[in-house]
Amino acid sequence: MPSVNEKELVTFDVAPGEYRHWRLTIDGRVATLAMDVNEDCGLKPGYKLKLNSYDLGVDIELYNILQSIRFEHPEVACVVLTSARERMFCAGANIYMLGTSSHAWKVNFCKFTNETRNGMEDSSQHDGLKFLAAINGACAGGGYELALACDEILLIDDRSSAVSLPEVPLLGVLPGTGGLTRVVDKRNVRRDLADLFCTNPDGVKADRAKEWGLVDDIAVPAKFQELVRARVQALVNDSTRPAAAKGIKLTPLAREIDDDGYRYQHVDVSFDRSARTATLTVRAPEGDQPGTVEAIHAAGDQWWPLAMARELDDAILMLRTNELELGLLLLKTRGSPQSVLMSDEVMLEHRNDWLVRETIGLLRRTLARLDVSSRSLYAIIEPGSCFAGVLFELALAADRSYILALPAEEGDAPKVALDEMNFGLLAAVNHRSRLETRFDGNARSMAAAVEAKGKLLGPEEALTAGLITVAPDDLDWEDEVRVAIEERVSLSPDALTGLEASLRFPGPETLETKIFGRLSAWQNWVFIRPNSTGEHGALKLFGTGSKARFTWERV
Repeated sequence: MPSVNEKELVTFDVAPGEYRHWRLTIDGRVATLAMDVNEDCGLKPGYKLKLNSYDLGVDIELYNILQSIRFEHPEVACVVLTSARERMFCAGANIYMLGTSSHAWKVNFCKFTNETRNGMEDSSQHDGLKFLAAINGACAGGGYELALACDEILLIDDRSSAVSLPEVPLLGVLPGTGGLTRVVDKRNVRRDLADLFCTNPDGVKADRAKEWGLVDDIAVPAKFQELVRARVQALVNDSTRPAAAKGIKLTPLAREIDDDGYRYQHVDVSFDRSARTATLTVRAPEGDQPGTVEAIHAAGDQWWPLAMARELDDAILMLRTNELELGLLLLKTRGSPQSVLMSDEVMLEHRNDWLVRETIGLLRRTLARLDVSSRSLYAIIEPGSCFAGVLFELALAADRSYILALPAEEGDAPKVALDEMNFGLLAAVNHRSRLETRFDGNARSMAAAVEAKGKLLGPEEALTAGLITVAPDDLDWEDEVRVAIEERVSLSPDALTGLEASLRFPGPETLETKIFGRLSAWQNWVFIRPNSTGEHGALKLFGTGSKARFTWERV
């Protein structure tokens, strides 16, 4: 398969001066982010982004702005999401974009959108950055889903503005699954009222929206801004973000793209198109590393944990969207395990500093992208690897891990190590550490993992502790890894997506695991059914004046 033309590549970084769809203003501790979508600047040709509807390009800008607020403006305690348009907050995902997009594009679009919203909730919970939706006009579909990700939702009571999730009656699809899940799991709306709400294309206006719990409060136009100010101040008072902190500059990523992969300073991605694999390698820090808060702030976005996390995040997103046939990611590391453990020690010592805390948050959200990626993940642990501490999370995120079992007397035998970073700070989307998820309630295994903290474990020790899946010796290594790779890529990608999504999060569910599990199953299925995207499907015919013709079997 030929490589993707670089002009066709979707990238996920946007320079601050190039925002086309959002207006950001910062006043002290409050950032106001007003949606003002340029209808002529869709990411792909063939549709106009009317009525503040959005596509992936609008969401990419939102993600970059939120990253900027996190790191460049730590003094901001609350973000107000609103609209720059009269009587129109957001019409949701652009229907014509969805109607003309490939199935894979739609699913990846929904996944990235949900990850950005999950990231807002993660920042609120862990880092004190609060969000308020000031809905000053009609709010439908994905627009209401964006509001649902906020800590509070306020709706103007102007007798016309309403909130709605009209996808089922209008398009024959689900409300992004994040909408359905947040309505009942986060806002605790009664399921019978949620049923009425989600099947009514006109939505619910102010009084009823507040009565049903779809919004937190309402106000007439003359008093709406007063209500917004009061609630924003309450959220600011509840924030742990430091008012006097000075931010750092996030410089553009130094990313090189060639026919064989992506190259960054600390991350490398190499394609093997004939084998349908990509090898993602993360390098450990080298040389002297910052040891104090002052030195960390002086290093800024070049501090290894932050720089590496930004590059890894970008690489995962690039692979997902641009390389659909590379279904197996081989996760590797290179460098000194001790240098990774020392870096972790500095993070742990200064974890209450805002920049360190935000960096840990970015690491947590980036690793979560691996957990919910529709890709098989194998960790390959060889001599020269540094699967230790934060980088051992890659092995824990993998569906399987292979370590080369060299004899103990050989000095270059690979070793792995755990530290405190592996015990909850980098929780997966099920809100459990990957170690806890791995052992799922086995107290003896968890106790052994605690006992192993800080120790360099050889292949036999790691295998005995349950930290590694397979440990072939040097005679079998090449053949066993080769066969494992060939077998995996020979299986149905659809079946593997369902398998992996079902196995990666044993135990209790969370809002996030429900969202991504349903994206992997229900949304995949609904998007390819004829009632939605067939010749006479609702999504295909929307706006044409023709009525959808449904197949009436309940399957």
